[in-house]
Parts: sequence; structure tokens; C-alpha cells
Amino acid sequence: MIDELLEFNHAFVGGKGYEKYLTNKYPDKKIAIVTCMDTRLVELIPASLGLKNGDVKMIKNAGGTITHPFGSAMRSLLVGIYELGVKEVMIIGHTDCGAQHMDSQVMLRHMKERGISTEHIEMMQYCNIDLHHWLSGFDNVEQSVRGSVHLVKHHPLVPQDVVVRGFIINSVTGELTEFENCD
Repeated sequence: MIDELLEFNHAFVGGKGYEKYLTNKYPDKKIAIVTCMDTRLVELIPASLGLKNGDVKMIKNAGGTITHPFGSAMRSLLVGIYELGVKEVMIIGHTDCGAQHMDSQVMLRHMKERGISTEHIEMMQYCNIDLHHWLSGFDNVEQSVRGSVHLVKHHPLVPQDVVVRGFIINSVTGELTEFENCD
């Protein structure tokens, strides 16, 4: 399947298909969006918000969550704020999220079924990595969004003038619901 993508890429570049996407690294709308990696959102979020290439910085991960104040999602936001001119942050969770109710025990079982040794799993635990916490999902999308908004708003390295707001997008219709007072 990757070879098919590479073949398409070669034709895309050869036909100068990239020209309509040309922009620079700075988001025109000065917004960063943290959202889920869900396949339904790839085109739905830009379409439902009227976004085009170059408008925003899009940070995606499983669940669209910021789970650690010094993890990669938070680092990406800080780069956006200090190096790329981001002034507003949207945290967008979604309905029917695969990370909701994710069970670390089930994922660890799947790892073992795919050949990850018990020794490697135990080594992670020996290195003080709480796999059960790290691989767990969340029970409530609204609480997850509120928690991420709270973490960003109160992060010691985020300036007070950065606006941070939380939303849930309907993964079918694209309708956004905003949560007031996510503090």
C-alpha cells in the first residue's frame, strides 16, 4: 500500500499538484488546533471550519488530548506560540472517539499477541513508565477536553494572552459544541 502512495506522490510532484497548496510555515489565522488522529476528521475539520492549507497549525494524536505538561503535544503548542505566531488554541475532541474507554490491559494483550515480549513490557515498567496509565483512554470526551484546556491555560510557559477554548465536534455532521468555563 505504501508503494501505491509513493507512485501517486511521484505523479503529484511531476504534475505540479502541489502548487495550489503553496503557503509558508506561519498560520494565517494564528490558530493551533489540537485534535484527534481519527480518519473521519482529516477532511471534516477543515471543511466544517472553512479552513484552507496554511490557515492553522494542526496537532493530532490519539484522543486529541494533552496528557502531559511536557509531552510532545504541549511542546508543539509552545513552538506554535513562540516561533510561529499562534495566538489562539482550539482543543477539539469528537463524538465516538476510539480513545474513549480504551483499556490498557487489552492493548497490552494485543502487544503480546503481536510478538512484544513480556520482558520488554516489564522493562518499561522497570524504567518507571506506567504503561497502564499511558495506554489508557478516557471515559468522558467533555472531561477530556476540559482537562486539556485547563492544562494549556494554566501551563507555566503559556502566556496569559493566548486564548484557549474547548470543543467537541460531531464526527458525522461536523457541528461544534463549545464548552464554557473550562477552567
